[in-house]
Amino acid sequence: MIYEERNYSFAPLNFRPFLKLFEEEGLELTRKHLGKLVAYFTTETGQLNTAVHVWAFEDMADRERRREAMWNDPEWLAYSAKVLPWILRMDNRLLKPTGFSPLK
Repeated sequence: MIYEERNYSFAPLNFRPFLKLFEEEGLELTRKHLGKLVAYFTTETGQLNTAVHVWAFEDMADRERRREAMWNDPEWLAYSAKVLPWILRMDNRLLKPTGFSPLK
């Protein structure tokens, strides 16, 4: 398994509207393509107005296949056109669990 941590930072006025729209439109659409949502957080310290989400994939090929399908879906493209202008910064990390990690 690999885990992808994605952090999206927003201007303060766009953060709550993003969370609302993601819950109403983006969550199920994203799950449809990316599969297993491990966690979804907002920050309370550090870079504020940031959404942190973690997705699980079998391997890099699984991730690549899923993300390609997502970016070829007209529904996803319509949704992303609404939220991408709100994002000020995107950070992404691919994480591999250790042998003793509770997440495998």
